[in-house]
Amino acid sequence: MKYTYLADTGVKVSRICLGCMSFGSPKWRPWVLEEADAEPFFRRAVEAGINFFDTADIYSLGRSEEITGRYLREYARLDEVVVATKVFFPMSDRPNRSGLSRKHIQQACEASLRRLGVETIDLYQIHRLDPHTPVEETLAALDLLVRQGKVRYIGASSMYAWELMKALSVSERRGFARFVTMQNHYNLVYREEEREMLPLCADQGLSTIPWSPLARGLLAGTRTKVGDGSTTRSESDGLDKILYDQPSDLAVVDAVRKVAGSRGLPPAQVALAWLLRNPVVAAPIVGATKLSHLDDAIAAVEITLDDTEAKSLETPYQPHPVRGLTAPAPLSSRR
Repeated sequence: MKYTYLADTGVKVSRICLGCMSFGSPKWRPWVLEEADAEPFFRRAVEAGINFFDTADIYSLGRSEEITGRYLREYARLDEVVVATKVFFPMSDRPNRSGLSRKHIQQACEASLRRLGVETIDLYQIHRLDPHTPVEETLAALDLLVRQGKVRYIGASSMYAWELMKALSVSERRGFARFVTMQNHYNLVYREEEREMLPLCADQGLSTIPWSPLARGLLAGTRTKVGDGSTTRSESDGLDKILYDQPSDLAVVDAVRKVAGSRGLPPAQVALAWLLRNPVVAAPIVGATKLSHLDDAIAAVEITLDDTEAKSLETPYQPHPVRGLTAPAPLSSRR
């Protein structure tokens, strides 16, 4: 396994982050694996040198955090791994169980610490921006968690570049802890982040840790069309039909298949190797429900694509509407 620094923190993370949304309860999503079925993935990841694990309180309503913490304590050294989790989405339909208010952030962090079984969360991320809470309050609450030793670093996810820059400016002016990562929607099929977000992160010294690096399995080359229902996830996941619905998306998939065929590699390895070429990408977050998915991700770290191959992968791309973000509140409602 290869490692890189997470932004300018001095912390080293593996070039692949194991996404733990797939582990929890099938009652939450039908494709999610139960605890016993998740065990081989953590064991294999740790054996391969992966030390970066991402989950969220919303995943299986906390069950993913419990499983992640339990197996990392069993198979890894907690002083060597980097555990990331997230806050924002509703944990129930009751009041104050969602969002980024000071109250919810503090309560959610305490709950995540208990479920993970750790004293400190390495990377605590806001899953989306909260249009009902001023960013100053959110950042003050996160900063307090850092000062209390409950969180080491903070990260952001899925927002517009101007929103990230505003948050970074508030942190600088107020002396708050600063976001060190951006968990964004980025892959060969969706590259709109290259316009503003990736250059901003490079300029401001943030690492990106892209979600859906294989476009919900589309870039693995096993599906012939979006929403084809060929897997349990594609059959039940309506989001892929929203994110990837352009004819050019399949042209990109064909390009991946061609490069993979010429190399004698699985398409997933090629798609991930392309992401890893970008110096602002620290580690794609790869979810897995089969061990072969994890093995492909591990193998991708050792693959180097040349410029000609990269160009052939990029050429079919056509611009998309911005997708994967929560729409910002009107400016008039922001403070």
